[in-house]
Amino acid sequence: MIAIVDYGAGNLRSVEKALERLGHDAHVTSDPKEILGASGVILPGVGAAAGIMGGLRRQGLVAPILETIERGTPFLGVCMGLQVLFSWSDEGGGEPCLDVLPGRVRRLPAGLKVPHMGWNDMHQLQPHPLWDGIPDGSYFYFVHSFYVDPEQRSMAIGETYYGIPFTAAVARGNVMGTQFHPEKSGSLGIHVYENFAKLVRNGLPGNPRG
Repeated sequence: MIAIVDYGAGNLRSVEKALERLGHDAHVTSDPKEILGASGVILPGVGAAAGIMGGLRRQGLVAPILETIERGTPFLGVCMGLQVLFSWSDEGGGEPCLDVLPGRVRRLPAGLKVPHMGWNDMHQLQPHPLWDGIPDGSYFYFVHSFYVDPEQRSMAIGETYYGIPFTAAVARGNVMGTQFHPEKSGSLGIHVYENFAKLVRNGLPGNPRG
């Protein structure tokens, strides 16, 4: 089962429905036991860093998320779900986040219309199973005012441009994330979820299940 973390907000059902249409067992949940017992976990996100972190703390979900990641369970953060995986967000005067990935979340530069909303092409910085069957330069749908700035450039697997080039996707071990919304990105976005589900089913490269 793929657990979709419910912290009290977000477009959770659209992610669930996308996975169900692909034939995968997916379930929106705020139950720590279900999250810990899942074969894969997705943390979607809309809103602000403080709101998401507050929701995770209130519902006692920080520890289960960190334990799930520590166990090596495939984990995918989407949009704000990606951003809160980092150490710190500048949003709202500053917010400490989950500190799974070293780096900072920064506001898009002054002078740009924010939120950045719409379709942008994405350059694949390195091969990754999330990109299987997805052409380099494919377009995905973005809605955000902040972007992740990883300390380790090697984590960045996708990049797009809006006023500046910024990281659009990351991966380190079992932890992955996209700034764009796959569930809003047409057939190629749905294919990203299918690729993640394959990792859940078959295991990460070099660490097969079974």
